[in-house]
Order: sequence, then structure tokens, then C-alpha cells
Amino acid sequence: MSDRGRIFLVNAPRLRYATFALGGVEKGDRMIRVLGFFALGLSVFATQSIAEGRTQIGYGRLIQNDFIGDGQDRWRTGSVASSRVWGPEGQVGLPQAFGELLEFRINAEIIAPDNLVTPAAGDRPYAGSLSFGLHTHYERSNIEYAVGLDMVLTGEMTLLGDFQGALHDLLGVDKASDSTLASQIDNAVHPTAVIEVGRTFSIGEQVELRPFVEARAGVETMLRAGADISFGRVGSDELQVRDPVSGQRYRVIQNPEEGFSFVVGGDIAKVRDSAYLPEADGYTVNDTRSRLRAGVHWQGETTNIFYGVTWLGEEFEGQGEGQVVGSLRLNLNF
Repeated sequence: MSDRGRIFLVNAPRLRYATFALGGVEKGDRMIRVLGFFALGLSVFATQSIAEGRTQIGYGRLIQNDFIGDGQDRWRTGSVASSRVWGPEGQVGLPQAFGELLEFRINAEIIAPDNLVTPAAGDRPYAGSLSFGLHTHYERSNIEYAVGLDMVLTGEMTLLGDFQGALHDLLGVDKASDSTLASQIDNAVHPTAVIEVGRTFSIGEQVELRPFVEARAGVETMLRAGADISFGRVGSDELQVRDPVSGQRYRVIQNPEEGFSFVVGGDIAKVRDSAYLPEADGYTVNDTRSRLRAGVHWQGETTNIFYGVTWLGEEFEGQGEGQVVGSLRLNLNF
């Protein structure tokens, strides 16, 4: 029997159970359905990856929040990016084959008006965004590719409004009012294709320049171009994944190189549309969107840390000014 046949037999009982269980859920509980199918899909994916000789070889994450940036609580206020990578055991750099190295990506983001309790007229609507994606990374003729598809869930069904409310209650700060949550963007699922093409140039032993272009089509549709410069060896010759909010790149498959690296970068995008700013509700998306960023990596024997800041330019008419978000990754190995 083929590997694919064995995979089907292993997962068929799970599929029947999921179909039965989810069919009985009320229509309003969309999030439960999505998580059920997500768990099933991850199980199938992991089983197939093992059958094809892959193993989990990397993990990375990055937390974004404006509280550790400009200290505000608005607009692109908070997000988490998480990546798990499967590939041939011992793989560190990029393979040459499409699909040989696979990244399973989970992103969650909360977007909010400047005032959570009584938003000003014309300010952006509240939005929860939760995505699950499959991406592949490879390199050919010194050109680096990252290609993938994310299923982006938006609206009340993400439960991110409830999560933020509980967190703000715990911290004793204002949370989104009922009227703010009631006017958040609609429940929807947005298939989103993402491709990034870049090339790394070494400038001496300690400096690397990496220009890139990126195209996104789905929950937000845009074409972006920019560059990142790194000073130091930490993060060099590793797989790094770009966070969609800040553009900061976080380490996923890591070398044991100890020390510091400093990174700076920026990009500009031509924006076509955004589901986070519905045109039907009177919002006008800025045609261009800019980001400037800087950060520092520190790698010790058992610990590595990244902290960065990113300036995000105005995204819609009426925003008035940009904002600064902070990015944090702390990894402790005992």
C-alpha cells in the first residue's frame, strides 16, 4: 500500500468523527468548527510529513504590542506570530526544492480604534484576525522564495475581542465597549496568498543586505518592496520568517552562534484594498503604506532574546499619524 493510502486509513476515523461532531454544532459556533477542522488538518499534515521523511526542525514566534512600543493601545495594537517548520533532519539553510521544507503558521491580531470605549467618528473599526497557513521556503540561483496560503478568519467568531477584554480586566485598564465590539468587522474567512522573493548580499564578514519584494492577495491586497540590513552573525544562514504586521524577521531554524546582531529595515507598499477597512462602510484605504524598523538579537548558550521597534505609517484617511509597535521574543532553554 502506498504512503498516501496508509495516511488515509490512519486519519479516516478522525475525519468521520469530526464530520459527525461538527455537524451537530449550532451555526453560531463557527469558531468551534474551525478549530475542529484545524486540529484534524494538523493531524493529517503531521502524519503525512512523517511518512514523507520530514521531522519538525524549527519553531519561532514573535509578540507585537504597542504597549512595548509607543505605550498606546490603538490601531495595530497587538499580535502574535508563530511558525513550526518540518523538513529533512539536520536542515538549517534553505533547500532548493519547492515543498521540501514546510512551515505551518498561526497568526492572531487585534486591530482597534484609538479610543476603545467611545471611538471617534471615522476611526477604524475593531477587528479580530486569526489565521492558519501553510508555506514553503526554498532557494534557487541565490534567490530566496517564501510561498504560501493563509486562511484568515475575521470578526466576532475569532473570540479575540473577548480575550482582550479579559486581559484588560486583569490589568485594570479600559476595554472595548459593547458598542465598539458590536461595530467590529463581519465574520468572514479570507483565503490569502503570500509570496516573498529576496536575495542576501554579504558586505564583509559581519554585514548582510537583503532586498525583497512581497505580494499579498486576500484579506489585504498589496505589493511591497523593501530591504533589511543586519550587523553581526546571529541570525545569519538561518531560516527567518517575516512577521506580517511589523515586517520584523524572526528566527525559526537557528544556528548556535553566540553574540549580538543589530537589524534595520524598511519597506513601502502599494495597497489595493483591506478587509480591515471596509469600503462599503465608508473607509478609504491609503494607497501607500510605509514601515521602518530596527531591532537587536542576543544569543547566549541557553537563551536568546529579540527586541525591536517598528514605525507604521498611516493606513487610512483620517488616521492623522503613524504609530510605533514593539516586538519581543524570549527563548529560555533549561
